[in-house]
Amino acid sequence: MNRSLKPILLVEDSEEDREALLRAFRQIGLDNPIVHCESADEALDFLFQRGRYRQSRDTPRPGVILLDLNLPGLDGRELLLEIKNNPKTRAIPVIIVTTSSSSRDVDKCYHSGASGYIQKPVDYGKFVSLIQGFIKYWFEVVILPDLEPMLRMNHDAPDSTHR
Repeated sequence: MNRSLKPILLVEDSEEDREALLRAFRQIGLDNPIVHCESADEALDFLFQRGRYRQSRDTPRPGVILLDLNLPGLDGRELLLEIKNNPKTRAIPVIIVTTSSSSRDVDKCYHSGASGYIQKPVDYGKFVSLIQGFIKYWFEVVILPDLEPMLRMNHDAPDSTHR
């Protein structure tokens, strides 16, 4: 289905929302690998190949990050800033997927570098349709950057994460 099989990084702490997303991906025939992180700290470890992801040097960088705002500990808003303020990760599109429709959240996320903001609908049929549009746009229409050369160019760039 997709011309690009770049991984999707899903940062979501709710098991119910994660399962709904994964079910929707299967239903529309998504072949892209999904990497799931339950917290911002785990996502940072994955992105910067630390902790349990230290041995993942050959793991391709995600083509897109799906980010929930309401995470335990470091929240999604702070994670978005960490991603967009680091030269190793700033080119990765980050799509906010959340229940919040707050105009303050929407504005803050776009000002912080989010590439999109999706409010999770309650109706599962609408949710699948929304995810289908998301996949079509981000993996069939848009040309995503090749992040591997950028990572090599920035291998000495400081890791500006909160640790």
